[in-house]
Amino acid sequence: MPKIFSAKIDKVNEITLETNFHFLLSDGKFAGVTLEGAQIKEIQAFEENETTTNRIKIMTKENLDLETTYTVSKRLFGTSTVEMGAAIRSEEFDTLYYYDGNDLGNVYTKKKTAFRLWAPTASEAKVVKYDKWDDQVGKEITMTQAEKGTWKLEIQGNQDGLIYTYKVKTGDEWTEAVDPYTRAVTVNGNKGVVVDLTSTNPKNWSTKKPALKKAEDAIFYELHIRDVSIQEESGIKHRGKYLGVAELGTKGPQGVKTGLSHIKDLGVTHVQIIPMYDYHTVDETRLDEEQYNWGYDPKNYNAPEGSYSMNPYEPKVRIREVKQMVQALHKQNLRVVMDVVYNHMYSACESNFHQLVPGYYFRYNEDGTLANGSGVGNDTASERKMMRKFIVDSVTYWAKEYHLDGFRFDLMGIHDVETMNEIRRALDKIDPSIIVIGEGWDLNTPLDAEKKANQKNAATMPRIAHFNDRIRDGLKGSVFEERDTGFVNGKSGLEEIIKKGISGTSIDSYLDPEQIVTYVEAHDNHTLWDKLALTNPEATEVERKQMHKLASSIILTSQGIPFIHAGQEFMRTKGGDHNSYKSPDAVNQLDWKRRAEYYQEVEYMKGLIQLRRKYPAFRLGTAEEVHQHLTFLEAPENVIAYTLTSPEKKSKTELTIVHNANKQAIDFSIPNRGKYSLLVNGQKAGTKALAKIQSNEITVPALSTFVLETK
Repeated sequence: MPKIFSAKIDKVNEITLETNFHFLLSDGKFAGVTLEGAQIKEIQAFEENETTTNRIKIMTKENLDLETTYTVSKRLFGTSTVEMGAAIRSEEFDTLYYYDGNDLGNVYTKKKTAFRLWAPTASEAKVVKYDKWDDQVGKEITMTQAEKGTWKLEIQGNQDGLIYTYKVKTGDEWTEAVDPYTRAVTVNGNKGVVVDLTSTNPKNWSTKKPALKKAEDAIFYELHIRDVSIQEESGIKHRGKYLGVAELGTKGPQGVKTGLSHIKDLGVTHVQIIPMYDYHTVDETRLDEEQYNWGYDPKNYNAPEGSYSMNPYEPKVRIREVKQMVQALHKQNLRVVMDVVYNHMYSACESNFHQLVPGYYFRYNEDGTLANGSGVGNDTASERKMMRKFIVDSVTYWAKEYHLDGFRFDLMGIHDVETMNEIRRALDKIDPSIIVIGEGWDLNTPLDAEKKANQKNAATMPRIAHFNDRIRDGLKGSVFEERDTGFVNGKSGLEEIIKKGISGTSIDSYLDPEQIVTYVEAHDNHTLWDKLALTNPEATEVERKQMHKLASSIILTSQGIPFIHAGQEFMRTKGGDHNSYKSPDAVNQLDWKRRAEYYQEVEYMKGLIQLRRKYPAFRLGTAEEVHQHLTFLEAPENVIAYTLTSPEKKSKTELTIVHNANKQAIDFSIPNRGKYSLLVNGQKAGTKALAKIQSNEITVPALSTFVLETK
C-alpha cells in the first residue's frame, strides 16, 4: 500500500518527503503534493535528471515556524505529520531558541517551586507528579508556553520531596522523561525529585578548601569509590560507599593504613573520583548482589549515583553523603576532582535529552545516523548552544553545590574548543584554583578539525590540561599492543620522547606545564604491573619492581601535573584484565594485603611525592621557566640525565636527575663538581640524604633513578 514513509523539516525552509514507492515527478503541479499551513515554492528531486523518485525536497516560500505542526499530503500516498528533522541542528534553530536563563529545571523555595523546561519542538508540555518512586501513573499538570522554546509552571507551597517527570508532545507522539536539570532522583534515577538542598548540607559544611597556589603543585590520585573499601581486609565499615571514602583511622593487614588514611599518608594533593553522577548500569534495587561498573554510562548528570549511598531510596541521602565525603577529604588537606562524561550517554534514544527534544542534543553523520567518535554509540553535540549551556551549567552546579576542586573530562576530544573555554571561564568566576584536565584524543566525530578540544588545539585552550599519552606509551609501550615495550622495559631510542614528557611543555605545541598531565597508568588498559608481566615474562619480580619504580619516579620528577592510579604505589594488578569496567570486585578492589606486602615500594612512592612537594624546581609554572631552569645532559644510551635549578631567586639549590633504563649499572659524570646529597637511589626516596657524595663520578644501578642535591 503506497504511503508517506517520513516528512521532516531539514532546513528552515525545506521539508524532505520520502515515500515507500517511487512516483512520477511530472505527476501534476508540485508532483501532487500539498502542504497544510505553508505555501510551496517548488519541488526538487534529490538527484538530477530523475523522472521517478521516492524522495523529494519541498521548498517553502517563507521560513517554517518550527513551533507549528504541519501536515503534508501526496496524491495516492496519503497524509503525514511533518516532523522536525535536521533543521533542529541548524544555526538558525540555535539563534531562534537559545535560552540563556538560569532557571531551567526546578527552582525551590519553601513557598513555591518553579519549573522551566526547554522543549521548543513540543506542541504541549506537562509536569507529572508522583506520590511514590515506583508509581506507574501520576497527576499531569499542563505547563505554559514561554519564551525561547521554554515551558513553565509554578506549584505553590513547600514541594520539598516532590517526585516528578516531564511529558511532552512532539508531532503526534507523547514522551515522558526525567528533567535533565534535576538535582535529585528516585532509586535508579527514573524520576526527578524537588529537594531543599540546604537540608542536605552536613554539619559545619564550609567552602574552605586546602590551599593550592598553582596547578603544577597538584598530584592527582585516581580512585573508584567502591574499589577503595570493598575488600574485607580494608577495615572500613561502610564498604563500597561514599562514607567508606570518608572513614579515617582504618587499618588493614599488618596494621597498614587503609582508605583515606592511606591516601593522606601517601602525600597526594587531589583525589580524582571516577564517575559518581547517576549512571545506568547498576540496579540500585539489588545492592545485596555484587554489581560493578566504572560508571561511564551517564543517565542523570546532576544527581549522584545511588549505588554508593547507604540508602538509594531516599533522594537526599546520597547528596548529603557526597558532601560528607568531600568534607572529609578537605579536612585531610585533600582536594576533590570529579570525572565527568558529557561526551556521550548510555543510550541516545533512551536519554532524557532525546525524549524531550529529539534530534538536537547529539551529533549526527551526513546520512542521519548517530556519530560514534566516542566508540559507545553516540556523541553529544557540545557545539550546539543548549548542549553547551547544559554542560557549563552542570559543571558549575557541581563546583558550587559540592565544593569540588577540579574536573576530569572523559574523551574531551569529542567536545569543542569554545565549550571547554567557556567552562574554564565559568569556573574561574567560582574559584580560579579549580583544575580542568581531559582526554584530548583526536576522535572521529563530525566536527571541524580546528574546533575539536584535542591535543592538536591545546594552545587554544589555556589552563586546560591534556593527558600525555606519549610519555605513557613511551615509558611502557603502546596500550594498544600488549607486548610492545617502552623506555623502562626494554626498547631503545625513546630518549627524546621521554625528554619531551619530562619537560612538560610539549604535546603538539609549546605549552605551559599546567596543560600537561603526566602519567603511566590509569583505570583504562593494563595496570603498569600487568603490562610489565606481558612484555617481560622472563624478568624476575625484582627486575619488574625496578622497572615499575623507574616509571613512577620519572612521572613524579617530570614537569606538569603528575597523575597516579590508585594502587600504583603498591604495584596494583588486575590479573591481566585490561578493561575491567564491569569485572567483579576480586579484579577491581584495592588489595590491602598487597599494600602490606609491598610496604617498601609504597615508602619509595611516598618519598618521591615528598621530594616533589619540597622542591619547586619539579613544579615550574611556565614554559619559559622550564627553558631557564631545566637542562638536559649528555648521557649514555637508554639513560636520561638533566639538572634543575630552583626558580626561587634566593635559592642556589641544584638538582641532578639520572634515569637509567639499562639492565646494568652505568657510570656517569656530573658536569659540575661539588658535594652532593643523594635523595633517591632506586631503592629509597625522600628529602633526607641517603648518602653524601664528594665526587662528580657516580654509578647509577640498573633500572634506577638517582636524584642528587647540591647547594
